[in-house]
Amino acid sequence: MTPTVLLLTPFTERFMQRLHQHFTVIDASSWPDLLAGLRGQEEQVWAVITSAVKGVPDKVIQQLPQLKAISVRGVGLDQVNLTLARDCNVKVSSTTGILSDCVADLAFSLLLAVSRQIPLANDFVRSGQWQNQAFPLASRVNRKRIGILGLGAIGGLIAQRAAGFHMEIAYSGRRAKPRVSYAFFDDVQALARWADYLVVAVPKKTQTDGLVCAAVLDALGPEGVLVNIARGSVVDEQAVLQALRHNVIAGAGLDVYATEPCPSEPWADLDNVVLTPHIGSATRETRQEMEDLVLDNLIALHQQGHLLTPVD
Repeated sequence: MTPTVLLLTPFTERFMQRLHQHFTVIDASSWPDLLAGLRGQEEQVWAVITSAVKGVPDKVIQQLPQLKAISVRGVGLDQVNLTLARDCNVKVSSTTGILSDCVADLAFSLLLAVSRQIPLANDFVRSGQWQNQAFPLASRVNRKRIGILGLGAIGGLIAQRAAGFHMEIAYSGRRAKPRVSYAFFDDVQALARWADYLVVAVPKKTQTDGLVCAAVLDALGPEGVLVNIARGSVVDEQAVLQALRHNVIAGAGLDVYATEPCPSEPWADLDNVVLTPHIGSATRETRQEMEDLVLDNLIALHQQGHLLTPVD
């Protein structure tokens, strides 16, 4: 009998064609009331497919007695209750290892865009101002100091890119990594005080909420730049807004926010911040590989009894 998969978020037509070849599909991606729509079908659902942003509500996990797996597109798992999944004997997979390069690319793109004022320079040319005056001098990136908050897969790739710019590299995290030559700071504020650029690459966890606070931004200082490609909750957004408005820091590059989609109003009057709409993994190549792994995990579980990229 073909297993039934519950789809909670939209995927590409290519993915849907592959999915229907292997599984019976309940497409709930556009349902306004998930639990009401599922009524009477709970016993059928063998697996759930979702995204890191969408996640899976606890009540859904609890009301699917035959649920065996949750396959997540993405690596941030703060919207999936892993403890509940474990207690219900539900296996969870993510698309770890695929999106790290693209997210690191975006982090460094934001760093460059803020330092060299690329959005402002673009507007300067388009508006015709270049015909009347020279564009103001910006700040160089090469040979500066970069502090990476969280030297996991993405943080390590950011460090590799920084090395190509001959930057001095240091990091902070739960503990020092024994085979890493970069300087380690056990205190985020001390790392920020040392750095010219503070790049946030830690996962969302209770202990990381608000980790980059006003005191950290004060330590980063008026020449410092903040880049966040992790989760909006890791940074005190109001503190960042105040730091940008009052020149406590030189600038920021942000891809993630406390609320998404985020309202434009708080940022509208600021020209020292570069904003992107949570697009760290948003390239055609990476998203296709992520989709393939989402499905390949479930195929492997069904045919071989194990996930390819399980989450502990």
